[in-house]
Amino acid sequence: MITDFKIPADMKTQNGDLIADLSHEKPVMLVFLRHFGCIFCREALKDLSQKRAELETQGVRLVFVHMSDPEIAYAYFRKYGLEGIDHVSDPECKYYQDYGLVKGNFKQLFGLKNWIRGFEVTMKGTRIGLQQIGDGFQMPGIFLIENGKIRDSFIHQSAADRPDYDSLVNCCAA
Repeated sequence: MITDFKIPADMKTQNGDLIADLSHEKPVMLVFLRHFGCIFCREALKDLSQKRAELETQGVRLVFVHMSDPEIAYAYFRKYGLEGIDHVSDPECKYYQDYGLVKGNFKQLFGLKNWIRGFEVTMKGTRIGLQQIGDGFQMPGIFLIENGKIRDSFIHQSAADRPDYDSLVNCCAA
């Protein structure tokens, strides 16, 4: 467990709920996304759409952090069957920085691994889009927060990394 981190006191969902408060109700899987045009962001939305019911059954609340305005984000969430999902709009990437998520370098964003995985993802039906509002260099990450503390995390070393959501949840599942 990471104990020296404080959840930003002003980090709220679109409904005005504080992330810190939500984490005292049930574990929160806080997913920091890349821009919505990124094929790996779209893959993550597809993966989490398929896992949503399982996460909720395990008592985990899914919350996205994105760099777009809420209306654009809502359209993408609806497209992937994630209506009603809690989310935080962070166009300045303030919370990304607060959580230690960095800007990607050339290899992390355009390296061979990304090209190979991008091809694989495309062959499975996910398509790349135009870069939407957001910083195309911003790296994603996931944090499992319980009772105001980070219990586990996945920090992407490459934009193409695909997290094991089940192992992240295992630290907090009842």
